[in-house]
Amino acid sequence: MLRYLPILAVSCALLVFAAPSARASEMFPDVNLSAMSLKVNAKGEALITYTREDHKTLHVLVWGGVDANTPNPTIPQVRFKYDYAGGWGKYRNGQYWKTFKNVCKKYTGPAIIYMVPGTACDAPDGSHWALQSWQRALPLLGFDPWLPKQTAFETHISHWNDDLASLDVSPNWTYNGSAVGLFGKFVYAGQPVFGFASTATGAGKDRYARNVYIDTYDSVYGSGWKRESGILAHKNTGTFCHSFVPQKPFADYPSHTTRPAAPGRQYRVTAMGPGVTPDVQWVGPGIGKYDPAQDLTYNNLFDQLMAGDRICAGER
Repeated sequence: MLRYLPILAVSCALLVFAAPSARASEMFPDVNLSAMSLKVNAKGEALITYTREDHKTLHVLVWGGVDANTPNPTIPQVRFKYDYAGGWGKYRNGQYWKTFKNVCKKYTGPAIIYMVPGTACDAPDGSHWALQSWQRALPLLGFDPWLPKQTAFETHISHWNDDLASLDVSPNWTYNGSAVGLFGKFVYAGQPVFGFASTATGAGKDRYARNVYIDTYDSVYGSGWKRESGILAHKNTGTFCHSFVPQKPFADYPSHTTRPAAPGRQYRVTAMGPGVTPDVQWVGPGIGKYDPAQDLTYNNLFDQLMAGDRICAGER
């Protein structure tokens, strides 16, 4: 039986990135946006128009990024450039957004999660643009949000050609069959997705670093989806693992009572895409009572998928 140490969840307060350090499928500094639209011109620029919570409308020019680099400590990760003045910053023309000629065509790319309706399209060069909006900063361990930022819908913009990143994930049994876990690998262009530096609590410190967000469905936390954990994809391997075991909440959480193990009927793993590629997600069913034969299948898959991961290897 494969056993591994559970990776403790990382406080989502540490995972909320401000716009200047936005890391992937890059996100806007404003949240809970409305009236969003996306246009693309023949120069490879995108114009995103949205209304903020204070009812102010912004016209944001975005350019300079497509796809992602695979991890390399000497090559910067792909990122966008932004002009929040609608063209004044780039062209010294405050009316540029008014004459922006949209040449984007009907979207023909792969299905993407959390897409903002009407904001995905194909550029003349065949590349794709899209906006995605979701609640990345939910509190962990099944807690209901108690701060406004925890319910915020972030909006992320992406620009890519054909390949999306993938999350290869499987459930398994851990601790001699007494607990349920998940293990997986984050992959882009056939290579693992990971960063080169992180804080002691597991927050990435460079633009290659990626956290995966694990949700459990219909568990002891309550009905529906609840955020269980946020885990940094491991350096060099892009792998991660988690056991649904009792855990103590973080010091800044509203309760310090140990949270119960929360395996669910389904699981969901979500991550921001590398570089400026779209956010991706895996969804799969839960598993029932321990089955030695099925466990052997999971162990074999673990050995293949998690090769080189010394953190999750544990014992048999």
